[in-house]
Amino acid sequence: MKLKDFFIRNDKVALAFSGGVDSSYLLYAGKKYGADIMPYFIKTPFQPEFELEDAKALASSLGVRIKLIELDNLSIEEVARNLDDRCYYCKKTIFNKIIEEAGKDGYNLIVDGTNASDSYDDRPGMKAIQELGVVSPLREAGLTKEDIRKLSREAGLFTGDKPSYSCLATRIFTGQRIRLEDLKKVEEAEKFLMDMGFKDFRVRVRDKDARLEFKSEDMEKAFKVRKEIYETLSINFETVSLDLGGR
Repeated sequence: MKLKDFFIRNDKVALAFSGGVDSSYLLYAGKKYGADIMPYFIKTPFQPEFELEDAKALASSLGVRIKLIELDNLSIEEVARNLDDRCYYCKKTIFNKIIEEAGKDGYNLIVDGTNASDSYDDRPGMKAIQELGVVSPLREAGLTKEDIRKLSREAGLFTGDKPSYSCLATRIFTGQRIRLEDLKKVEEAEKFLMDMGFKDFRVRVRDKDARLEFKSEDMEKAFKVRKEIYETLSINFETVSLDLGGR
């Protein structure tokens, strides 16, 4: 099935929109093929501010306004306790909210940016999406992540080269309760590293310690500026270490 065929058959859809590579291309395709596609951005403590700004910028470039919905998913105990099933409960809460809001707006079909490269194995969040009947057109069209990046570049979308970015909750070690203050520390640390020119990295938190993960090609650069990194990050963390295994 091609995306064009999907949007011909389903010309009114609500999109779970993150401003990432996949949902951005899906928004573009929906507009291109004449669908009434409404992007819903769920703002939670798990997203850094730049993700919302990227989402707004991408939607604006397509002449679309996103519908922004605030959601405190840390108020959900199954999410905050941060066990192996955290993603399941988080996704279920988010998509139930989209379903509720989209229904009020007259949208009955919910789509998301899951693609053919995404595995359903060991992905609790995928299970939640399936249970709620969310449709994944990119996956149905057989489009992989690399396909979507290529198509996005051809379409002139800046997200074509945007690094993959998982939510801030993934930075907290499983089993450690997620606290808002820790998420803010991670966001601040990662923004500092982005401003230094690093692109694909993670700041992992265990208790009061930060562990930095860089791509192998960035290790030398990180080591050269280690003093500056340490001086800044040690304001919020007791220890700052470099994972030599990389990403």
